[in-house]
Amino acid sequence: MDVEAFFEGMPFASMLGIDVTECADGHAEGHLEMTEDLSWNDEQLMAHGGVTFTLADTVGGAALVSLVDQPVPTIDMRIDYLSAGTGDLYAEADVVRCGSDVGTVDVEVYAADDETLIADARGVYKTG
Repeated sequence: MDVEAFFEGMPFASMLGIDVTECADGHAEGHLEMTEDLSWNDEQLMAHGGVTFTLADTVGGAALVSLVDQPVPTIDMRIDYLSAGTGDLYAEADVVRCGSDVGTVDVEVYAADDETLIADARGVYKTG
């Protein structure tokens, strides 16, 4: 399975502009360009929490797909929002555990311009 092509063909992630830029060996990275449509605030670009969550979920799933070579539906995701995302966002994900039924991935979301940690997440995905 071409993992990057798989995520490029995901309509919701494509609509948001999520780009999975690296995906191999249980590690994935992705980028999201912040636009007015993704902001929760009219006066300043500030990423809606759902946008940050979706970036984390997509990049987390990509990290696991790179190991199991099949789609991995999300079972659960926990996210802590640490700072406002006021510009483009960047996420890094690493698989913590890849079992026959379930996989766990840690994801960090950063401000792309200054590397401020925006959110910290842990996703659980179905692998089997």
